[in-house]
Amino acid sequence: MVLPDDIAAVLAGALELAGADLPEGSPATQAPALLARVRGLIRLQNVVEAAVAGTVRAAECAQAAEFDGHKTMKTWMAGHLNVSTATAARVTRAGRTLEQLPRWSEAASAGQVTPDQTAVVAKVATAARLAAAAELGADLHGDDGIDATLLACATGDHPEALPAAVARLLNWIDPDGPEPDPTRRRELHLTPSAGAEGGGTIHGRLDAAGFEKVSTALTAHQQAGRVADDDRNHAQQMADALVQVADNALASADTPMLRKHHAQVAATISAEDLLDSDVIAGAARLGSGQRVSNEVARQLACDSIITRVLFGPDGMPLNIGRAQRLVPAHIRKAAEARDGGCVFAGCSAPTWWCDAHHVQEWIANHGETSVANTALLCERHHTKVHHGFSIAWDPVEKRWRTYRADGTEIIVGYPPGEPVPRE
Repeated sequence: MVLPDDIAAVLAGALELAGADLPEGSPATQAPALLARVRGLIRLQNVVEAAVAGTVRAAECAQAAEFDGHKTMKTWMAGHLNVSTATAARVTRAGRTLEQLPRWSEAASAGQVTPDQTAVVAKVATAARLAAAAELGADLHGDDGIDATLLACATGDHPEALPAAVARLLNWIDPDGPEPDPTRRRELHLTPSAGAEGGGTIHGRLDAAGFEKVSTALTAHQQAGRVADDDRNHAQQMADALVQVADNALASADTPMLRKHHAQVAATISAEDLLDSDVIAGAARLGSGQRVSNEVARQLACDSIITRVLFGPDGMPLNIGRAQRLVPAHIRKAAEARDGGCVFAGCSAPTWWCDAHHVQEWIANHGETSVANTALLCERHHTKVHHGFSIAWDPVEKRWRTYRADGTEIIVGYPPGEPVPRE
């Protein structure tokens, strides 16, 4: 069995062969060696990407993600390996593509095609589309088949023609194409900043009708918010208008209910830091996980309902006893302040997706309805915990730990110093 440490050693050896040190000398003598090294490393990267995609596909077919309580390899990779959901989705699609195109898969394993090229052919290399092509009389895997033709295009003199070749093939399989739905073009990305100041960027796109609605609403607030001698530029005015729209929505009683209370901005901060007149960076944690200063927290508290949650030295909020089974709103808020979302290892589901779970069952084990006995779990992982998996609070590290049915702990990421189990 090939294990992660073995793979790392092999790759380290390959990198050593590629040359650990950069070549010395004049630019004229350096250039050929540097270009050759880049070419070799890119090919090695292609080989590794293909191996990852193929392994992920094998894990997908074996439902390996279920071992750690996840439904798909996409969510497992995002939760356990700190890759973006977009990267996890791309790798998953690549694995399925390699399964459908044997010749392409062989070339990918040799580093002859890139992950970007595999992403292009993935648009046509689905089981449904290849089956439709076969019904139309297309040769799929022969010397002149779709697999070989796409590979020849990707590795030939004009690899830039690959997207056009895929587009022609898609048009031949389904000349009319699916009925366009303009709303399917809508997308919005909220990307939190990694810096100490928090914040983030927003980008996306809308169809014509959606854009007109958003533009009209923001422009109305932008125009209404203009004052004499306003030195803000148009972009700043529109950003302020967007925040004002959000403020109005959050202040409205018409906002959707999220687990027993209306949507609201949450900031967790100690009373001492909140009242401190000095600015303390990172003193408060927002619901998104970002950290902001106590000054920002005070600003948010100016027009807010403040819920006091007292934490003990072990990181647990104080409890209220066992009088009721259903978790009341104030206990849930305390659990949300502590947990920040689903506590199952590798899950990033937000608080409003989560159920309030009694760690010690209320009926079977006489567990009390308290913050200490309440944990947030998304629906899937709530089900898992009721079918063999378990969670337990670690008072030393002040976090939840997750265990499989056999008692082994689910470890997220690449834990240093952990022994690798061998068969």
